[in-house]
Amino acid sequence: MLNTHSRMKQNDKIYVAGHSGLVGGALVRLLKARGFNNLITRSRAEVDLRDERAVRNFFAEERPDLAVLAAAKVGGIKANIDAPVEFLIENLQIQNNVIRAAHEAGARKLLFLGSSCIYPKFAPQPIPESALLSGPLEPTNEPYAIAKIAGVKLCQAFAREYGANFISVMPTNLYGPGDDFDLETSHALAALLRKAHEAKMSGAGEMIVWGTGVPRREFLHVDDLAAAVLFLLENYDSPEIINVGCGEDISILELAELICDVVGFRGELKWDRSKPDGTPRKLLDISKIKKLGWQPTISLRDGVARFYEWFLDNYVPQSMASVR
Repeated sequence: MLNTHSRMKQNDKIYVAGHSGLVGGALVRLLKARGFNNLITRSRAEVDLRDERAVRNFFAEERPDLAVLAAAKVGGIKANIDAPVEFLIENLQIQNNVIRAAHEAGARKLLFLGSSCIYPKFAPQPIPESALLSGPLEPTNEPYAIAKIAGVKLCQAFAREYGANFISVMPTNLYGPGDDFDLETSHALAALLRKAHEAKMSGAGEMIVWGTGVPRREFLHVDDLAAAVLFLLENYDSPEIINVGCGEDISILELAELICDVVGFRGELKWDRSKPDGTPRKLLDISKIKKLGWQPTISLRDGVARFYEWFLDNYVPQSMASVR
């Protein structure tokens, strides 16, 4: 559904929840580059989004025109398995508080960022938006997925009951500046990039990779997601969920080889088959957003090359970074 009334104005007051995270950071960079300078951000120390009173007071005082909910408790498979209570409770608290406070403070529009893990483990591929709630979830991240589904349903409930223009966006696997490289909590692409770099620097003959390399995944550069978020804020006003991805997937083996090529690691890949593969395939159907006129612009190889440059400049100790 397109609606010209939701066009953004340069002086709109825009609140980005989670501005220091991977997605929020990319969105703030893009908004500033496009001339939107009336941005509101708050650190967790300033406003704890789990605290209902603090969130209501903040929204009542600031009264943003637009809100983007990119704040969440996130992590990889291990983090999800280790802390299911926190993943469920904290994400529900954040969502409930921000979504309700945005409505009460009269926000013109809210964009809620979900996740592709809301879809059933064995959804049809590529996954259409209609697959939501059509089967059991992947058990390892079920608490996080259920919290995100509740956020989608709350936005839809506000739309139905109060006519609120609250939209929900489901991104695929993301990577880019601001990513997490902690091997305990990171996602596949960032972990592989760090491993390949460290293997190259140490002169190792091989690099160990989890699983079999067979599963297929889709990866979207976070700057492409930020562009999609801005596009949807301006052009999409339906409470029905909408997918954002690149429309192509790659096997973990092909991804590992691409990363090693970009990084310049010439050793062998060794597969640790005792480690889990996860879902066999996860690719989003992005025909809905493409019909509206958006498509990604950053190829995986270019994106990984840019990401590696950022990693060298921002993550690696300077003594290591100088040995490129």
